[in-house]
Amino acid sequence: MTENLAEKAGAGRSSKLQGWRYFDRDFAAREWDAVWTKSWLVICREDQIPEPGDFLVEEVGAESILVVRQEDGGIKAFYNVCQHRGNKLVAVAEGSMPSFTCAYHSWKWSLEGECIGAQDPEDFAAGSPCGRKRLAEINSEIFASFVWVNMDANPMPLNEYLGELYEPLARYPFELMHATQAISVRMPCNWKIISDNFRETYHIPTAHPEGLYVNEPYYVTAIIETLKNGHARLVTPGSQPSRYLPDGKLEIDDYLIQDLKTWELDPEDFQDKPLAIREAIIAQKRKLGEGRGHGHYNRMEDAQLTDTFLYSIFPNLTLTCFSDGMLFLRALPHPTDPEKCTFDTWFYATGSEDFFTKMLTSAGGVSETSREPVEREWRNFGEGSLGITLDGDAGIMEAQQRGMHSRGWNGAELAGQEKRITHYHDRIDQLIADNEMSIAAE
Repeated sequence: MTENLAEKAGAGRSSKLQGWRYFDRDFAAREWDAVWTKSWLVICREDQIPEPGDFLVEEVGAESILVVRQEDGGIKAFYNVCQHRGNKLVAVAEGSMPSFTCAYHSWKWSLEGECIGAQDPEDFAAGSPCGRKRLAEINSEIFASFVWVNMDANPMPLNEYLGELYEPLARYPFELMHATQAISVRMPCNWKIISDNFRETYHIPTAHPEGLYVNEPYYVTAIIETLKNGHARLVTPGSQPSRYLPDGKLEIDDYLIQDLKTWELDPEDFQDKPLAIREAIIAQKRKLGEGRGHGHYNRMEDAQLTDTFLYSIFPNLTLTCFSDGMLFLRALPHPTDPEKCTFDTWFYATGSEDFFTKMLTSAGGVSETSREPVEREWRNFGEGSLGITLDGDAGIMEAQQRGMHSRGWNGAELAGQEKRITHYHDRIDQLIADNEMSIAAE
């Protein structure tokens, strides 16, 4: 369901964005029970665990989740806890093992989650734990090269959950992309501040003026959609300068010149008609793409070849997609402190010579043609650069969290183009209400 912006701009909507939503511990606990344990969440890329026995552990709030490649090539997800006395089963973030042994009493678990070894098995009144006890499994699916999990006992299927986003996401060549940066930042802000930031482009002209030379974030020309289950989509025209440039001058700078030359177009032909660049590059990508190894262009719509598609996947993931690359932006809650979170800034590219691919790889300092594995790098806020664009975002997020406590701030007043934020907070509130009604009914 796509909602008209004018219909979303009703009076009183700003009440959804009071400061307490970002630091109140009781609200965070209700949010955890209603949102995090009942939503589909991306844990990792499928290619991070390619061989049987390969595993990865991700901390999601209070839960530790273990994802394991099976002998038959499938993937299973488990709560990372030994079923004997509740000890954390796997203490490292990733690796490869034929089985998992608890460091407390040496209970051993197969890749399939079955107990296959226990000390003094005859000493249990119910009989040996071997073959009787199993790790607690979590629902999991693979889509778009990602491993998704849902902690709910009976979740809706992932394709139904993603709804209108499922088909367009399937067109992107995620399986061809490799990581060029994988930085995780310990942020001094609530996870929703990160998600809010990527649900609007109103801040782009002020915070990211460098992007105005290659993309048009103007809300009148953008496609802004609010969708079922709290998701949203934004499409902004790419390969063209923005009307937000100084004095409104639509100039062709070095970024667009490079893009034109890449696709065998003469920049001089567009000096007086910069808005014609987008269609020209689409045509050239259709003409030259397959011969240059970009067969995936054949399954993509024209707009996906040049425009920025920003998919907001409820509750915590933003995929900013280009024809040959992607920004994976994920926020994970802190286990105890609602004013802290993890901010994952992972960049992926196909290895293309395309301008946007080069832009994505520059922050990570990795060649876009390199296929060497990129290790996840952990940082505290303020340590090192995330790239010119995300550095600006991170600084604002930290300052905004402090501002949420001010007695001088009485809640947000949102522009129409920011209503994807309200839509998403509405979904959080609805899930909390539904969950608490269900508990009361029981």
